[in-house]
Amino acid sequence: MTDEHKAALAQGRADSRAVKAYLEVLDETRPKRGRKRTTESIEKRLAAIDAEFGEASVLKRLSLSQERIDLATELANLSQEVDISAAENRFVEVAKAYSESKGISYAAWRTSGVPADVLVRAGITRGS
Repeated sequence: MTDEHKAALAQGRADSRAVKAYLEVLDETRPKRGRKRTTESIEKRLAAIDAEFGEASVLKRLSLSQERIDLATELANLSQEVDISAAENRFVEVAKAYSESKGISYAAWRTSGVPADVLVRAGITRGS
């Protein structure tokens, strides 16, 4: 295998990682269905769990314990802002070449949740 071939393979792997990282960030930050939970609504439910916990059966306490853990995690995640700019910028750098090498259309990117303005910045148009 030539050095050029090895370099091309390494570049392809790096491009794939950049695309994957961006798509994962988009997926994680995509709004969920249903009513959006607020800090207040989570704290209210945690208070209700605490009030209910003492009188609950052992199985219900187990369930409430897990719900408390899940809500605490969700509450912590609400306070963290996700900065997708680094992943987006890296995606913009590699997306056109990745699209061309993999035969991925504008429509496929849009279906995957990539915003149109990001595709334009990457040089991917409807006709490409």
